[in-house]
This record gives sequence, C-alpha cells and structure tokens, in this order.
Amino acid sequence: MEDEVDRLVAAWRRERPDLDVEPLEVLSRVSRLARHLDRARRLAFSEHQLEPWEFDVLTSLRRAGAPYQLSPGQLLTQTLVTSGTMTNRIDRLTKKGLVERLPDPSDRRGVLVRLTPEGRDRADEALAGLLAQERAILAQLSGPQRTELAGLLRRLTAPFDNVPG
Repeated sequence: MEDEVDRLVAAWRRERPDLDVEPLEVLSRVSRLARHLDRARRLAFSEHQLEPWEFDVLTSLRRAGAPYQLSPGQLLTQTLVTSGTMTNRIDRLTKKGLVERLPDPSDRRGVLVRLTPEGRDRADEALAGLLAQERAILAQLSGPQRTELAGLLRRLTAPFDNVPG
C-alpha cells in the first residue's frame, strides 16, 4: 500500500540522490497524522460547542478529580500557555458558565478555578466524542500494533517532555 509520503520520498530520492531522506519516511507521516488528528479533534469539540483550548482547560480540571479545581498556575503548567493567555481563557470560560473562580482557602491572595456541572458534562461528552474519532483513526492497527506504536512514539517524545524549565 503506497501513500503520499512514499511518493514524496521517491521524488526527493530522484531529485536529490545525494541526501539521506529516510527521516521523511517517519516524520512526514507523523506530521500528516498530526494534521488529521487536529481535524478530528476540532470536529469532536465543535459537536459540543467547544474550541480546542476550551477542551484543554476543562479536561485539565476534570482530570484533577473532585472537586475539579486547580490554581491558575497549575493550569498554566498543564496547558503550556502564558499567564495572560490563561487569565483570558478563564474569563471566557467563566462567562460561558463552564468554570467559576473561588477564593483559595490556603492563600488569601489566590484563586482556584473550578469546573461547573455544565463544564464537567461538556468535558465528558467532548472526550467521549474525541475517543470515538481517535478509535476510528487507529482501527487499521491491531491491539499489539497500537501498543508497539505507543511505545515507539513515547521513545521519541519523552526527551522533549522531560526537559527541565
């Protein structure tokens, strides 16, 4: 079975036989897959009236477990955005009734961001939709193949995920 990357690699091998284009065979496929995953994510989220960034914040809170709350700093760490961006996101989610700000009982100057019941329902429904999309994408692989692929991708991504600072 040939794909677009096979054609791209063959063209580069013909045009630039002096270069080793083997990395393209893996990373071009990863890049193309990332685009397909982004489309699937956007579709799953739009069906629940959520933007990808909204899903990221809501699911960060949902994964925290009851009472589904984190400090803005903890949300920054999980979503990798700036503090100004996070403040704006919390404001927008508060206006939609998906989160609420509460005083932090352990820090009088601090606040906690908590999922509302509607926010929890939206996060749960969007996650179920996303998983259905992702299952469809992975349907071509057997269970052992999915496990092997997850392990190989972990080896590639772990160095990026474990860089201090």
